[in-house]
Parts: sequence; C-alpha cells; structure tokens
Amino acid sequence: MQSLLRRLMATALLCLPAAAFAQYPDAPIRLDVGFPPGTGPDIVARTLSQQLGQRLKQSVVVENRAGAGGQIAAQAVARSPADGYTLLLGEVGSISISPATYSNLNYDPARDFAPISEVVRADFVLVVPASSPYKDLAAFVAAGKAAKDRMNFGTFGAGTPAHFGAELFAREAGMKIEPVHYRSTGDAVSALISGSVQAAFVTTAMAGPQVKGGKMRALAITGTKPSALLPGVPTFGQAGYGKVDFGAWFALFAPAGTPAAVLDRLQTDSAAALRAPDAARTLSDAGFTIVGSSRQDLQRLLDTEAQRWSAIVKATGFKVN
Repeated sequence: MQSLLRRLMATALLCLPAAAFAQYPDAPIRLDVGFPPGTGPDIVARTLSQQLGQRLKQSVVVENRAGAGGQIAAQAVARSPADGYTLLLGEVGSISISPATYSNLNYDPARDFAPISEVVRADFVLVVPASSPYKDLAAFVAAGKAAKDRMNFGTFGAGTPAHFGAELFAREAGMKIEPVHYRSTGDAVSALISGSVQAAFVTTAMAGPQVKGGKMRALAITGTKPSALLPGVPTFGQAGYGKVDFGAWFALFAPAGTPAAVLDRLQTDSAAALRAPDAARTLSDAGFTIVGSSRQDLQRLLDTEAQRWSAIVKATGFKVN
C-alpha cells in the first residue's frame, strides 16, 4: 500500500507545471547516510551537505541511519516523498550488491531511486593486524594456500564490498576464507586491530590513519595506481592479481519520481559543491577521489555495477533469504 501511495504521489508531482518547483528548495533538505558519524561515508555526507547547502541557500541536514550495510538508510529514502527534500548518499553495497544478495530486500534500487550524481569513489586495501606475521601479499597468499583452516576476514556486514571483495580475492589467489561479519565498519576495524580476525578489506580512507598509527599493516590496494595515503603499498595488479579491482563509490539519489528539474538542480549544485576548495581538500585528504558525474554517467555506472556484482555474488553461492 505504501509503495502504491508513493507512486501515485510521484505521478501527481510530475503532472504539476515546472513553475511549481521554481522556488525549490524552500525548506531544509535531509541527506540520509547509512553509516555512523566519523566514518568515511559520514565525512563525505557532511562535506557535501555543507557546500550544497550554501548553493541551495537551504540547510542540508545529515541523518545517520546506520546498520545493515547501508540498507536502513536506503529503505528510509525509498519510502520518502519524491519532492527533493529527502536524499540518499548511497554506495555500492546497498545499491549494487544487496539486490543480488538478499531475497527479501525491502527496496529495489532500479525502481525506487532516481540517480543524481556519483559523488566520490575510493579504493580498498587489504590489511592485517600490525602483529601479523605476514609482511607482504605474497607471504599472506602462501600462508592461505598452505593453511588447513580457512583464513578469516572481517567484514562490515554480509553483502558489502568488503565481503564479496574478499571472496573475489580468495578465488583469484586460490585460497579459502571464512568471512566474519560485524555490525559496523568500526566493529570490524576493532576486531582486526585486536587480532580477532586475520585480515580485512577496508577503504584507503579508513586504512590510512590506522596504518600510519601502527595499528594495522597494508598489503595491497585494489586501485589502478598506488595511494598517496599509503606510500609503498603496491596495487593488486602490480602483485599479479589484476582482477581484484573493486572499489567503493558513493552517489547521490532521490526517491523515484522526483521531478527532473529538481534532479538537474541537485546534480549541478552537488557537482559544483565538490569542486569548492575546502570540500576538495577535505575529501582528498580523507582518501577519496572526487567525481561529480552527470545523471546519465551515474546510470551507466549503476547498470555496469549491478551486472558485475551479481556475477560475483552468484559465483560464491551466497544468498540471504
């Protein structure tokens, strides 16, 4: 019933003349993010919201709806009015991976969201505890192949890129792993630092400070080139694992049915917001690459990523009913 009402409301909005949205926005906007304060996604959301609010001349208020690998935030926005006043900072896990992983997902990214712009992206890095005996990727892979038991990998939730990225790596390296799913990124990082798990994939943005602080060791990066945050750490391609090339992307979405004029305004102003010197510096220092794509380019990315991750998930046989 709620889904039907939402579609009817969206249809009614689309029937209104463009002049009805000429004053958009005339009230504060809410930006939902599916991760806790202080995490990489939260930094992106707050940096974007500050600069976007200045351009829209309205407050853009970040609301952290953490949990379920971003699904809670995505579901909340999918059920919101299609009027441009509730937005989502979505990411690869909840948008491109979860539909292939969960049979009972309470939203459909392709049906329930209107793409606005890819905001930023970040590479992942394979990390081990600082106390780990493995000094480089070759030693880690050799140990994994020789181990009688599976290597355990911490993840920040089933169905996240850290989960299936680890499965992809294990397949390419010819070793067996056991994913250990935690409720949040922070819990997974804490488990890794304490040695409760042997390895994890985290973003370069999150790994950088921990590696510099001597709490974990970086073995390889998923990007096409080394990261300035982690000097001396090779890419998986350089180490001979070129297919381990996944990453994290974050994009701005509105509920499906949001008027095109509103989406265009949000795309233009969000892309400009990312280019503001303060925003660019903050995001770059945090390990993110700024994108600010068009709506069409984001749609192409979504189509490609849905196919790619569906194939990876299918290969693992993993499914949540």
